[in-house]
Amino acid sequence: MLEQLLPEVDWEKVLEATNETIYMTGISVVATFFLGIILGLLLFLTAKGNIWENKLINVIVAGIVNIFRSIPFIILIILLLPFTKIVVGTILGANAALPALIIGAAPFYARMVEIALREIDKGVIEAAKSMGAKTSTIIWKVLIPESMPALVSGITVTAIALIGYTAMAGAIGAGGLGNLAFLEGFNRGNNQVTFVATIIILIFVFIIQFIGDIITKSIDKR
Repeated sequence: MLEQLLPEVDWEKVLEATNETIYMTGISVVATFFLGIILGLLLFLTAKGNIWENKLINVIVAGIVNIFRSIPFIILIILLLPFTKIVVGTILGANAALPALIIGAAPFYARMVEIALREIDKGVIEAAKSMGAKTSTIIWKVLIPESMPALVSGITVTAIALIGYTAMAGAIGAGGLGNLAFLEGFNRGNNQVTFVATIIILIFVFIIQFIGDIITKSIDKR
């Protein structure tokens, strides 16, 4: 049926590109989630009036986050090519896109984590302190659980942004649906390939948003 409707589309290439996009997005989302939480916790805990108050560390972490969050992704990919070559051994393919995807998305998510932590009722944190809770206990028993709905909502938004990043990365040879749309669609004037790649990306976005909304609602007890 699809072959008849879209005869100019090579479905084997579409499947391969789809798998590459899922791979790049999946790995980068998981890495971004953990790295973003670490950076976000550092930003929050070292801020004025918090447990690890330290202006120097806070300024350094905030500076790193702001710098990498501000660089347009397509430029970041180019800047990281030497680093990518050292880490991955190549600048082409799905694996080569991972360093730029993670470094580009983690600072973005870190700010979301920081905002989520700031919204926690200070009284809850103070109550834990007064009961003699250690910093690790406050982090794992208070901060993370209390901010979890916002963290899930934030990583949902970040995951959707990462799908867009993978499409941009594809334009310079990282593979995936972006690469397929650029090489097979744009360069060869094949609008059917571009259309199919776009539809699949939109489906991914809707699925991620749907799953993220369900999880957020299920854990939000407010």
